[in-house]
Amino acid sequence: MQPDVVVMGAGIIGAACAQALRARGLAVLVVDRHGPASGTSAAGEGNVLVSDKEPGPELGLALASRDLWPELADDAEWEEKGGLVVATTPEAVVPLQAFAAAQRTAGVDACEISAADALAREPHLNPEITAAVHYLQDAQLNPVKATRTLLRGIEVRRTEVSTTDGRSVTTSEGVISCGAVVNATGPWARHFGVNVLPRRGVVLVTTPIPGKIRHKVYDADYVGAVASGDADLQTSGVVESTQAGTVLIGSSRQRKGFDDTIESKVLKALARKAIAMFPMLTDVPVMRAYGGFRPYAPDHLPIIGEDPRTPGLWHATGHEGAGVGLAPATGRLLAQLLTGEDPLVDPRPFRVDRPEVMV
Repeated sequence: MQPDVVVMGAGIIGAACAQALRARGLAVLVVDRHGPASGTSAAGEGNVLVSDKEPGPELGLALASRDLWPELADDAEWEEKGGLVVATTPEAVVPLQAFAAAQRTAGVDACEISAADALAREPHLNPEITAAVHYLQDAQLNPVKATRTLLRGIEVRRTEVSTTDGRSVTTSEGVISCGAVVNATGPWARHFGVNVLPRRGVVLVTTPIPGKIRHKVYDADYVGAVASGDADLQTSGVVESTQAGTVLIGSSRQRKGFDDTIESKVLKALARKAIAMFPMLTDVPVMRAYGGFRPYAPDHLPIIGEDPRTPGLWHATGHEGAGVGLAPATGRLLAQLLTGEDPLVDPRPFRVDRPEVMV
């Protein structure tokens, strides 16, 4: 049977689009050269964050997604653990508090707490921190399990797409005709007409230390690294645990194409920043390191909508490191636009014909 929609990409964004389209009665086929959650989605920490976004369109999308995730996550290890953002220098206190105050006006539950309160929540935190903000809405899940959950009941075909005209896709197994095509290929989306570039990130994984770290904890300079467009290496301290007790340590950002080399200088920088926040990590062995490519859009906003140059071709990409957190609202917004429903958020900031993202 000919599908109504072919979704290119079986990562978390493609899965969310497929789920939302199928929920509206459309016949959906997902195509991916390697299968579900085999690329960017498997290389992240599974963060569902509102704490790192300034007031604006992306934060609105994040808040909408945060409301949707609990009913979709199912067996994906959903944890409403909350986030803790800390200032590690006196100079960082005022910017951190100002950022939180602005977020509160946009509906974020950002609670300024004292260093003593932060230590009560995270006893192993460096006692020399100067300020902290507690974000109750931050959460975490297993991104691979979440992707597979969203794809439950939807056909996923392992094949490589070479071209699309919006009404068909040409694959390594032949041409598939359809009513519409969704480009959810993440950092590879440029191949289908939008200005998305790969931005490399690396994560360290320690041996299990269950119960030692309770929240997602990161240094206040993380927000600046996320918003930066600099191609050179940037690192900031980000520490959190999984349900298995392993500790995930990030984060790094670097634009160097699809070079997947894991560099020792990156690993050392991540370890130093993590130990600065949690000195007890000094004696915890690192089991492994892994990396992935975030889909980076130059104006730091996702690309969601129909391509005016190619009727029938829709894009859902450019989420950089926030794809897990933004996936449910992205999928629902795209499905609403494609089927003519009223959108849950204003779609105009994410439109495809922005000068920064047209190629």
